[in-house]
Amino acid sequence: MSADASKTFPNDRGQHLLRVLIQRYIRDGHPVGSRTLSKDSGLDLSPATIRNVMSDLEEMGLVSAPHTSAGRVPTPQGYRMFVDTLVRYRQPVDSDIRKIRRKLGGEYDTPGELVTTVSSMLSEFTSMAGVVTVPRAPKIALRQIEFLPLSENRVLVILVINDTEVQNRILHTDRNYTQSELIQAQNYINEHYAGTDLHTVRERLLKDLDKTRDSMDQAMRDIISVAHHAMDKAEHPDEEYVLAGETNLMDFAELSDIDKLRRLFEAFSHKRLILDLLDRSINADGVRIFIGEESGYGILDDCSVVTAPYHLDDDTIGVLGVIGPTRMAYDRVVPIVDVTARLLETVLGHGQQD
Repeated sequence: MSADASKTFPNDRGQHLLRVLIQRYIRDGHPVGSRTLSKDSGLDLSPATIRNVMSDLEEMGLVSAPHTSAGRVPTPQGYRMFVDTLVRYRQPVDSDIRKIRRKLGGEYDTPGELVTTVSSMLSEFTSMAGVVTVPRAPKIALRQIEFLPLSENRVLVILVINDTEVQNRILHTDRNYTQSELIQAQNYINEHYAGTDLHTVRERLLKDLDKTRDSMDQAMRDIISVAHHAMDKAEHPDEEYVLAGETNLMDFAELSDIDKLRRLFEAFSHKRLILDLLDRSINADGVRIFIGEESGYGILDDCSVVTAPYHLDDDTIGVLGVIGPTRMAYDRVVPIVDVTARLLETVLGHGQQD
């Protein structure tokens, strides 16, 4: 390690005190002073020595000192070091695992019912907000598309998915299209993309339109571009996730400001923000943790989001997770999210065999 690197990474004593400070802050929610650390750390260090270590940690950006207190609190960077290198994760006890299995083992008529149970269970186990995406079909293949003209610059798009599922979408266009224009566009799509999964269709469609720009008239290119959005909605339906226990967040002092809660609940209701985070977790190798500003959304600067994808065979079909304050018990929450994802996979696999 270079001399410069050593200034930004604490030594063993600094790491130990950072761990103790974060554990104490997670438990109590109050800035942690040197005398408290001296008692909790188990090290034979004077408060003055600990204050020097805290000053070093503060220079490294791992802790900060609120103006109203002589104690320190963790920064997002401090939490990041904690979850990556310092925390000692505690696996759920056998009774909790049995309870998760029992809840997942019930009879569910729809995937939505199962997802609702999982999100509520995550909320119950963590006392925070649980979120679970509705399982996607492992393969969403386009079998056929049909366009029908409607009044007022609207087009009805009929999508046949996976041979059996039919979805209807009404698209608003910039102008009216004739029946012959719509038939020409649907024939082009059916001829070139029938039997292909929707994600691949959407990736290839606009690229292929550029290649055929000289041989295809503008009207046909326009309506196919519009159809691209209909396929996006088919692949990503409106009811993509279920959120439970969001009112639990009101119990945490750092999130209890009325204006902050209002904006946070608005983000939940609009869904775009949470969907973006979950989409960024879909290809993760196991649990992923967004701490504060790492989410990229200011409204979540005081929150952490712990997510894990879940699979069916080799396909990733969804993501589940927990939303709470940055001051969450990562040692408990992370294993619960991970175990729940693995047990959900087992339930979905058994359902497929049945």
